[in-house]
Amino acid sequence: MTIAAVRTHRLSAPLHTPFVTALRRTTTVDTLVVEVVDDDGRSGFGEAPQVWQVTGASIAGAEACVRDVLAPALARRNADDLVTRCGEVQRAVAGNESAKAAVDVALHDLAARRLGVPLVRLLGGTALRVPTDVTLAAGDAVDLAAAAKQRRAEGFGVLKLKVGTDAAGDLDRVRAVRSAVGPGVRIRLDANQGWTPREAVRVIRGIEDAGLDVELVEQPVARWDLDGLAWVSDRVDLPILADESVFGVRDLVEVIRRRAADMVNVKLTKCGGLLPARTLLDLAAAHGIGTIVGSMMESQVGVGAAASLVAAYGTTAVSDLDAAWWLAWSPVHGGIRYDGATVVLPDAPGLGVSAVSEAKMQTRG
Repeated sequence: MTIAAVRTHRLSAPLHTPFVTALRRTTTVDTLVVEVVDDDGRSGFGEAPQVWQVTGASIAGAEACVRDVLAPALARRNADDLVTRCGEVQRAVAGNESAKAAVDVALHDLAARRLGVPLVRLLGGTALRVPTDVTLAAGDAVDLAAAAKQRRAEGFGVLKLKVGTDAAGDLDRVRAVRSAVGPGVRIRLDANQGWTPREAVRVIRGIEDAGLDVELVEQPVARWDLDGLAWVSDRVDLPILADESVFGVRDLVEVIRRRAADMVNVKLTKCGGLLPARTLLDLAAAHGIGTIVGSMMESQVGVGAAASLVAAYGTTAVSDLDAAWWLAWSPVHGGIRYDGATVVLPDAPGLGVSAVSEAKMQTRG
């Protein structure tokens, strides 16, 4: 059975709450959904979210990559030869990890649909429920404490607090959140590259000395500053999680070589899809590096693929899969749903996505 068409769909959907980090503020999910269609008319879906400040990916750029390079490389090729097709996607173009990830996931989704099994089964797992944290957008201590109480009431037991916008006030923010939720909730921090190495050590040591029971600190310094990341890791007790510093295998190898971090956040849109993500998880495990799987601000398509990976492979800490939870409404029909702090995978072929809402999308290809 061959690949008959590769289509792209642009979409934008509003968030119910602004998403604010040290890098950006957004009120929408802006993304490209890729659809790979076989000769029988079955479709597999993947996603390339637009995140200028992290991946540099844009909808227009991902669409051009898919249209001009990746789609021609797949035309009339055997859809059942999944590993070969995904390898061709990785080799077809330099960079463009988000576009590659969208096509890679769409190929996996199509393969699972053709077999009549959920994507998690194709990846070797059986679980259909995956726990997730929830993010507290950056803000002042009062607003963060209020948001933490609300999220706790909604059933979330792992809170990811966005810091890094103001190092001088970050300790007070963490203290306010801990006071608001009490001792039974896990708190993790994400500075999104917002601190200098010295600021990071000062803030993290202050948190440690105050006994605020923080689980981990994600990407405290600039992504390119592996020396600074290693310097911080060597001077604090809390686990340091590398995110923006690790896109692909070479990045993780360098983090391991320098002992720059204790953990890594694997994201499909950073590394290029499920095939390279599995390699990263295997490499991390082989070297004693802790793992979570994360998501950008994306829809049920991208989060469903990431959650399927977690359900099949597992991670050493609760993963970061709340992105689609932020949507006020979704143009994606079917797919995952949220049950409190749990991502529920559909017991349906592939990602379980039946359609995308054309009323809010432009279809091309």
